[in-house]
Amino acid sequence: MEKPAPTGRPVHPLIERRWSPRAFSGKGIDSGTLASLLEAARWAPSSYNEQPWSFIVATREDRVEYERLLSCLVPANRQWARQAPVLILSVARMSFERNGKPNRHAFHDVGLALANLILQATSMDLHAHPMGGFDGQAARRTYDIPEGHEPVAVIAVGYAGDPEILPGDYREMELSPRERKPLESFVFAGRWGEASPVVSG
Repeated sequence: MEKPAPTGRPVHPLIERRWSPRAFSGKGIDSGTLASLLEAARWAPSSYNEQPWSFIVATREDRVEYERLLSCLVPANRQWARQAPVLILSVARMSFERNGKPNRHAFHDVGLALANLILQATSMDLHAHPMGGFDGQAARRTYDIPEGHEPVAVIAVGYAGDPEILPGDYREMELSPRERKPLESFVFAGRWGEASPVVSG
């Protein structure tokens, strides 16, 4: 299933095609393809090139590991994410390796790495759905994540499936039109809240 964004300005087709489905086909992802997604994440920009990201990967081929990561999700997300063949937990290192000082850009940089991963997935006819709905403390206990590192998101990755497999409310969300705030509501110039002429002209 495709659900292209109704953009108001021209953007790259990958950005147009990228979306976060909840219906996954369950078709497996080979290790080479999965490695390409992680390679894309590896080449994201980061403050001082610190690359403060780590990823814990669980595939359905290893049922025990898959269930461990799935169990960290909130029940509502578990309902649909269990169809995805791959789950990935992203983790941020919260201080700079270079001097031990706090890195306030860590989550931002992990987000950049995930954006690279997601666009790479889109280019390979895959979809990725990042989730904040998981238990960070459960993830920390499950994987012995050390102090100074914070779980950021869990990403379900796979091939888009039939929305009919979803429960009613989720099916409606899957089929509903995509929406975004207008540019004028968040692109400012001169002062806060004043729309930039770049987007309002």
